[in-house]
Amino acid sequence: MLLLYNLGLRVYYILILLFSLFNKKAALWIKGRRYVTYTQFDKSIWFHFASLGEFEQGRPVLEQFRTIYPQSKIVITFFSPSGFEIRKNTPLADAVYYLPLDTAKKAREFITVINPTIAIFTKYEYWYHFFDELHKRDTPLYIISGIFRPNQVFFKWYGGLHRKILGFVNHFFVQDEQSVQLLKSINITNATVSGDTRFDRVWANAQQPKELPVINQFKNGQKLFIAGSTWPADEQLVATLITQYPDWKFIFAPHEISEEKINKLISLLPENSAVRYSQLPSQISNLTSQILIIDNIGMLSSLYQYGDIAYIGGGFGAGIHNTLEAAAFGLPIIFGPNYHKFKEAKDLINLGAGFCVNDEAELKKVVADLINNDANCAAAGKKVSSYVSGHIGATNTIVNYIKQS
Repeated sequence: MLLLYNLGLRVYYILILLFSLFNKKAALWIKGRRYVTYTQFDKSIWFHFASLGEFEQGRPVLEQFRTIYPQSKIVITFFSPSGFEIRKNTPLADAVYYLPLDTAKKAREFITVINPTIAIFTKYEYWYHFFDELHKRDTPLYIISGIFRPNQVFFKWYGGLHRKILGFVNHFFVQDEQSVQLLKSINITNATVSGDTRFDRVWANAQQPKELPVINQFKNGQKLFIAGSTWPADEQLVATLITQYPDWKFIFAPHEISEEKINKLISLLPENSAVRYSQLPSQISNLTSQILIIDNIGMLSSLYQYGDIAYIGGGFGAGIHNTLEAAAFGLPIIFGPNYHKFKEAKDLINLGAGFCVNDEAELKKVVADLINNDANCAAAGKKVSSYVSGHIGATNTIVNYIKQS
């Protein structure tokens, strides 16, 4: 099985190499690993994140370690360009790299250079050679905000190698009891239900959000519908609401902000109804547009403080994006049908504070029920806020355990 694993990684690398000829993200993935010089550390604390979402998820723990161990060197690695390119200059780390390809040689060389005393991986990303090398060196390895599902390879008859990877982990901090029981079913008992550190992150953000005066001016006392992390399928749906609710303001914050994507979004909207954020002057005396398009990265988590209803994109594709950022501000949450891998989305539906829509008719029905009935909207928002506040505390559980180990 290890032979097949190693072969699969090399095939994956070749495919990425081919895609890099015409795909920007693939090109960054290759370039970031090819042209790099690693800084030698006597010792360090190593945090790994798959992408930007996992960085924000693990950030509360990272910040705690930066505070508790101010003299320690912190190394961050990312698998994806979407994480590295945005956070490569974060002050929370002394070095930020792409994770090298998981071969025995590269794992040995990289770990020798950064010399971690602790390694912390967020949610997922299980790499055989990196984990094996840490295990050989007796370097404690922790998984935080982990979550497991029965259909994962670890729990299949052919998942022997992947179960071995899990065996290299010193402790799992998981989101729910089901994950604990699944791990027990394969004789792994070093797991604690700590919860999800994303709750700590979004709750802290909601208590002291970054003020955006231009957004407040755009809203101008009207009700605001925010469509965050949207893809074309989401945008086509939400666009059908605009003429139906002329007294509402709308903000679109697309997941991808290339000129092509932004122009396609604009083509869906009523003519001359939208303005792009990048085209706004710093001081606005009269902004009457009904629609604002956010054509940058990094504002979304602060935008939600001005919203009344949130639609979270991705549910008609690979899966919904972050619902908790909006939930922390007490917004009713709407999303598409691909949400089943996300515990918080299922929880919100069960609470009657999150709403799945499969098509235009369902979206219009849900929105009408919220907009035309203030009591329904307020009740949903209160449930959402209580749900988030009731799930904070994972960071302290994790940090206290690791400190005492």
